Amino acid sequence: MMFMFPIEYFIGLILIGICAGFASGLLGVGGGFIIVPLQYFLLKYIGVEPDLAMLISLATSLAIIVPTSLSGAYRHTRTMDNIIKPGLRLGIFGIIGGVIGGFVASGLPSRILEIIFGCLLLFIAVNNIININKERQDSKIPFNLLSTAIIGLAVGFSSGLLGVGGGIFLIAILTTLLGFSMIEAIGTSSIFISLTAIGGFLSYVVSGWGVNTFPYSIGYVSIINFVLITAFSVPLASVGAKFAHKVPQKKLKFVFSILVMYMALKMLGILP
Repeated sequence: MMFMFPIEYFIGLILIGICAGFASGLLGVGGGFIIVPLQYFLLKYIGVEPDLAMLISLATSLAIIVPTSLSGAYRHTRTMDNIIKPGLRLGIFGIIGGVIGGFVASGLPSRILEIIFGCLLLFIAVNNIININKERQDSKIPFNLLSTAIIGLAVGFSSGLLGVGGGIFLIAILTTLLGFSMIEAIGTSSIFISLTAIGGFLSYVVSGWGVNTFPYSIGYVSIINFVLITAFSVPLASVGAKFAHKVPQKKLKFVFSILVMYMALKMLGILP
């Protein structure tokens, strides 16, 4: 019931929405790498046991990512119409991968998910820092149906497994392997993650149905968390996307890398 939640819990959810929304629009990520760990810490703070707290964080994060990333995607497509086709193609395969990843996650202990999450983020941060001065890298593989299917399924799976939109991984792949510029990758990613998150979100609703003991939930998705975070993340995603087109790409890469590095160290338990 409502009175179970301390006031600082609601304040925390609002702050998560503001930060995740802006990051989503600015960096073409769903904001899951902010939403998942911060929700997890908040839920543990009010006494939810860790394994359940992790599943609620993952599921609710994916539910939030859908409207948030759509808000950012709409803003990006107004200035770059060439991102719509690759974003949709990757997203269709991403939905399938997201469903599979979501079901796999519900059977794994929270600490294993934290370590997987942390290691992947660490790899991405290091890769971005190494290539910080490159405006655009050469394409190393062709962007055809086979590569679209493999990338879409793989990133979609990681999305469902880790409760993130997958944008954080997709941007690294698009810029490193497929020769996309940072701003093209961000725009394409924002379309992709709005689709991919649907698959993972639905799998958590099904796997948590009748199992989740947290009040006001559908499956593992917390309605209170969803409503409060989304109310602030959706408008801020549009603001962030607007900023992305004004900021130099090198600075975008740097901000992206620092954020990812911080969350990686936090999830691995290196930072408190």
